Amino acid sequence: MSFDPESLSYNEAGLIPVIAQDAHTHQVLMMAWMNAEAVARTLDTGRVTYWSRSRQSFWIKGESSGHVQELVDFRIDCDGDCLLVLVDQTGPACHTNRQSCFYTAIRDGEPVELMKPMED
Repeated sequence: MSFDPESLSYNEAGLIPVIAQDAHTHQVLMMAWMNAEAVARTLDTGRVTYWSRSRQSFWIKGESSGHVQELVDFRIDCDGDCLLVLVDQTGPACHTNRQSCFYTAIRDGEPVELMKPMED
């Protein structure tokens, strides 16, 4: 029996949240969205494919930037309404040129920048 992407619980827009995590360092890299077709494409190709809500189109991570995410493991949470993709990340994951989109912490009520943009 093979996995059916339609078996997941999508929101009213037909999307499911996805957390990308570095498979080796375990650093949380980013959060994005997939629809059933993006799930299928990711599993079929091994290249992580998201759904861009702003562009209303598929977005293969690294297609234009070269900052590719190769799928290592694909996990579904207990309710089937959130995904975790463990990836081999090439270059920064964030569009700000940082390794992770989660580069700001709130400490003592103030935002603190945890990482600078990576060198090109």
